Amino acid sequence: AGEPIPVFNEGKMQRDFTYIDDIIEGTARILSTPPQQNPHWAEHTPDPSGSSAPYSVYNIGNNNSVSLDAFITTLEECLGVKAKRQLLPMQNGDVTATYADIDDLAKAVGFSPSTPLRYGIEKFVAWYKEYHHV
Repeated sequence: AGEPIPVFNEGKMQRDFTYIDDIIEGTARILSTPPQQNPHWAEHTPDPSGSSAPYSVYNIGNNNSVSLDAFITTLEECLGVKAKRQLLPMQNGDVTATYADIDDLAKAVGFSPSTPLRYGIEKFVAWYKEYHHV
């Protein structure tokens, strides 16, 4: 729309952007491989990554942080449009970097997301333009 976008921490934030196909693949693999109860789990010395119940929680992320500035630049290149960035300071309560630790996912189902940022953004832009008739 030609409006400026707020960019906190002047674009120096690091985020783990994950392409939807990778999320779907990871989820499908987990669904077909139900977790098992950990027979060595002990209530008096609990391991927070396990339990006596046959359930597990996994991170499904790209495991590769990218700066918000690099993300916006890649999006600009794929769209062929230069963003108007409103550089702002860090927001209270925010963190400078996040990424998904996918070690448990890789160990459980042999999967780690692999879609490169540029490819994912290119695919998203193509879908968006087709869907919205842009």
